[in-house]
Amino acid sequence: MKIITITINPALDKSTRIQKLAPEKKLRCEEPTYEPGGGGINVSRAIKKLGGESCAWYLSGGPAGERIGQLLKAEGVSYREFKCQNWTRENLMVFEVATGEQYRFGMPGPALAEPEWRQVLRALEELEETPEFVVASGSISPGMPGDFYAQIAALAVKKGFKLVVDTSGEALLKAAGAGIYMLKPNLNELAALAGKETINAKEQEELARQVIKEGKSEVLVVSLGPRGAMLATENGFEYVTPPTVKMESAVGAGDSMVGGMVLKLTEGWPLSDVIKYGVATGTATTMTPGSELCRKADVEEIYHWLKSH
Repeated sequence: MKIITITINPALDKSTRIQKLAPEKKLRCEEPTYEPGGGGINVSRAIKKLGGESCAWYLSGGPAGERIGQLLKAEGVSYREFKCQNWTRENLMVFEVATGEQYRFGMPGPALAEPEWRQVLRALEELEETPEFVVASGSISPGMPGDFYAQIAALAVKKGFKLVVDTSGEALLKAAGAGIYMLKPNLNELAALAGKETINAKEQEELARQVIKEGKSEVLVVSLGPRGAMLATENGFEYVTPPTVKMESAVGAGDSMVGGMVLKLTEGWPLSDVIKYGVATGTATTMTPGSELCRKADVEEIYHWLKSH
């Protein structure tokens, strides 16, 4: 398998619709939809929707963990479960029909014992066939060491795979360094990587240049929200601005973007096209409701638009 994704803190995503939210009342929800969620899992799901293959590794506890496996199987996504004692979290998304607003309730996830998270590192180290890319994405579980992704980066150096990390907070700051091929921070995270508290538009290139110069990552893809993304390498910068589309939901857009980029990297595409395809994938995901990810036809249409503009 050329691509392995790692989700240390997955979630069973439950979404429903309601006419209007109100306190104290018993609220009648529509029948919920369940989807497998968490950074790396969504990356793998997006890759599958785009016609590619990957293997989603994730920590699985209790009925929610088992349900994630069943849902991945139904989508045709290859996966490998690593068992943990405490139950995998469930997240809730509620769409309020009256206002068109979406409410997202994210749970913290189970505490993991050291042997539980270490089994993922051991499995990576023991792989007979080294993947081309490993994507470590999403939050880490409560009680885990902040340098968990940095430990994967050390294995990337040792085993020779390219590591893509998409996370935030301490996990991102500690991961940045040797063994990281690509980071996907937003502007606030870019500021933190460069040791600053705030950032303005004029500084973003300078700070990205600093992060790369300090060896924290070979490639930076800075997420700019609806304004697209900035690609930064030691050779310079490139901006990709998506077309305006009717936005339904932003859930999974960043993960889909990573999936689109990594898939095209394994196909040998140049970075300039890779970031366009990533932005197209992320934008296409915002056009679908709830936690549904991208549709390939939308991705291709937006990508061709970006290529011609």
